Amino acid sequence: MTLSEVKPGQTVKVVRLNGEGAVKRRIMDMGLTKGTEVAVRKIAPLGDPIELTVRGYELSIRKDEAAAIEVA
Repeated sequence: MTLSEVKPGQTVKVVRLNGEGAVKRRIMDMGLTKGTEVAVRKIAPLGDPIELTVRGYELSIRKDEAAAIEVA
């Protein structure tokens, strides 16, 4: 399952980051690394962006970025 498929209110753990180069590096720089717990707070009405709680701070990412993050 990917982060883009998680419903608001659920908490998941990052299993793997897909993507290449700058995109993957940017996701990692935001704190989304393997083993990190992520809580999905809200999803915008049209599905983009997605608001997350990661390592104690709020983060908004695009749906295509969330689709590159595998979670369990």
